Amino acid sequence: MSQEETFSISDLSREFGITPRAIRFYEDKGLLTPARAGHRRIYVKRDRTRLGLILRGRRLGLSLAQIFELLGMYDGARNSAPQLRRFLTVLAERRRIIEQQREDIAAVLGEIDTLERLCADLLAGESVAEGAT
Repeated sequence: MSQEETFSISDLSREFGITPRAIRFYEDKGLLTPARAGHRRIYVKRDRTRLGLILRGRRLGLSLAQIFELLGMYDGARNSAPQLRRFLTVLAERRRIIEQQREDIAAVLGEIDTLERLCADLLAGESVAEGAT
């Protein structure tokens, strides 16, 4: 009988480029539940996969509650229709938020362009006035 591959908190920290403190934070929130040997945490492939999913969710801008919900579905029947529909709903909402942010950013950049032109024009006019004196 072969033993399952295990990982330390430092192994996962290095692999995913995050701090051990971040991993412990996800544990505190109930997103990871490694086995323990005394004070040492022992992570298995399932924990490693979950950490990867947590970090993917964070990159997508999902809340910890949304990640927790999605991980709960991941632990159940994989690729079930309800799970996939819920995930699509979460992704659609995230897309809507990001699209709105993009529109907001474009509007702010437009205002910045206008103000920069106005300031440049004022400075150009001031230079002409200074040259006339």
